[in-house]
Amino acid sequence: MTGTHDHSHSHDHDHSHGDDAERWKHDGVRVIPGNQLDPNVPSTAGMDRKAAINFARVGAQKLWAGTVTIRPDAKTGAHHHGHLESIIYVVKGKARMRWGEHLQFTAEAGPGDFIFVPPYVPHQEINASRDEVLECVLVRSDGEAVAINLDIEPVEKPETVLWVDPVHRDPAEKK
Repeated sequence: MTGTHDHSHSHDHDHSHGDDAERWKHDGVRVIPGNQLDPNVPSTAGMDRKAAINFARVGAQKLWAGTVTIRPDAKTGAHHHGHLESIIYVVKGKARMRWGEHLQFTAEAGPGDFIFVPPYVPHQEINASRDEVLECVLVRSDGEAVAINLDIEPVEKPETVLWVDPVHRDPAEKK
């Protein structure tokens, strides 16, 4: 990159930054050790959720983040998270998601994969392994805990859906 950029900014070095420093010390960046997550969050049988980032712990206004560990062969009931967007990052194991009005669609994700769940989408999280724990990181677009359980009669054989967009095509599709 060429050109000049003026880095001369007026700083009043006589101004005391003590108040700012004290404020940033306690209201700035927060590191939440993995062994100090809050287990006092609603969980489903077979699942262990823990909060890392929320309003109560760090003052987060627009995010909730935490972890979930799902026992082998365990699954949630059908539910949605209202107006919230959710992201699930798979750390270990194999996740299977079912979604739709009758949970008629399914996709799987493994370590390093991200799952996006839009607002109001009925879905079910499943540990696809019979013998390995599924470990994930969860992020939601608001600090509130919204989970609306749904009484859905799921289809017996859901349709597998691959991630297809203008950049990522169905591998079965001929070029």
